[in-house]
Amino acid sequence: MVSLLLNANPELLAGEKIDAPYREAPCNIEAEQALLGALLVNNEALQHIGDQLRAEHFYEPLHARIFDSIQKFHDKGLIANPVTLKQFFDQDAALADIGGGAYLAKLAGAAVTVINIGDYSQMLYDLALKRQLIGIGEEVVNVAYQHQIDIPAMSQIENAEQKLFHLSIEGTGDRGFRPIKHSVIAAINHAEHAYKHQGVVGVTTGYIDMDKMLGGLHKSDLLILAGRPSMGKTALATNIAYRACLSLAREAHDKDISAKEAGSVGFFSLEMSSEQLTMRLLSAASKLQSSKIFNGEISQEQFGQLVRASQEMSTIPFFIDDTPALSISGLRTRARRLKRMHNLKVLVVDYLQLVRGNASLAQNNRVQEVSEVTQGLKAIAKELEIPVIALSQLSRAVEQRPDKRPQLSDLRESGSIEQDADVVMFIYREEYYKAREEPPMAKAEEYAKWQAEMESVYNIAEVIVAKHRNGPIGNIRLRFEGKLTQFEDYDERHTGH
Repeated sequence: MVSLLLNANPELLAGEKIDAPYREAPCNIEAEQALLGALLVNNEALQHIGDQLRAEHFYEPLHARIFDSIQKFHDKGLIANPVTLKQFFDQDAALADIGGGAYLAKLAGAAVTVINIGDYSQMLYDLALKRQLIGIGEEVVNVAYQHQIDIPAMSQIENAEQKLFHLSIEGTGDRGFRPIKHSVIAAINHAEHAYKHQGVVGVTTGYIDMDKMLGGLHKSDLLILAGRPSMGKTALATNIAYRACLSLAREAHDKDISAKEAGSVGFFSLEMSSEQLTMRLLSAASKLQSSKIFNGEISQEQFGQLVRASQEMSTIPFFIDDTPALSISGLRTRARRLKRMHNLKVLVVDYLQLVRGNASLAQNNRVQEVSEVTQGLKAIAKELEIPVIALSQLSRAVEQRPDKRPQLSDLRESGSIEQDADVVMFIYREEYYKAREEPPMAKAEEYAKWQAEMESVYNIAEVIVAKHRNGPIGNIRLRFEGKLTQFEDYDERHTGH
């Protein structure tokens, strides 16, 4: 590195150029010198750099230390110039080799104007990304040459894609430790957003009471939506995904931004085909029964309704993947791709138990496999900074109790589902169970009592928030339209008729 400094700027330091017998990593020592000089002359020029350029983006380690010192001085309200910094670098061997403290003064003499400092900053940042890209490429080649049985090609591809994704999104493959001040700023911004939006911080669920309790769908959260068959898990998840997508589309329109900038919704349907899922969405959007749409039992006017609903749906950023028996690694790869191409904002997985884990774990221990899947889904939520909604089956223990309301202990096959999730919600419809308790009409008194109980629970669903890492737990009432497989906000005036 010292030789690079000696040859970087002939006006600063004299020296002959040394021809390297290898390709040199992308760098521009002169640009680093000029930018540091500008900062030493005017510390306020830091505001023209922003948060993008960091000390580790400098190719020359000495320059990285100088930049870091300038930032620390500025953060403390002190002036950082060749005089004030000299004492901190008197013992620095690298600086001594190229002239000692006088090098700082020479840097100041090579300063660029404040007008150009943003361009210099962007150039150095771009070169740093290219060096990281080269490092990832070399690692991919070296690992691929190693014939290791326990690291199959697909795992290597997954690892490479993960690092490339981090590089494209964050500009660095490894964040490492970060000062708490960055997290404090993010937390304050979060609180300000919540204050301005009346408690809804994340993407809206589309349901008033659910948004009040959850505060919307938060980044990096894994939400589990569980229930017994026929409770309406897929219907509710589809409704939430569709309403969230409509909200993102409205945001793009209202703010006059691109659809990609606003974001998209991804839906992994491992149980139903994309056509079946779309039919449900069309049914809810057009207010027509999906069975009648499927069988063609609709009028011309209703067909017009269907066409209008389909035209609206075709414009929203909603993406469906109905690949069966998808592995957690495959799911992660596709989610990253959707994030990169369409700015994924919400991901739904229907359902958790159909996602495959590691093949060897599947043969030995189903509980371990499910644990791997839930940990993988949480990792996706954190890595992509999106909420992930995963549907889950419940054990049959629910059916054996007089009160059929689900509990956390009913989560099927693995305790890691409860452990890894930030939010666990159960969907429960008492009407489903009450309908199966119908007494004979001959027993008039019993039948009248049953009929009154049926009316009190008709078309009512409960979403039981049993775990909420960052908020309260409780029950949310929704209205369920069985014919349309659609959930609506609960209306206290609703009588069931």
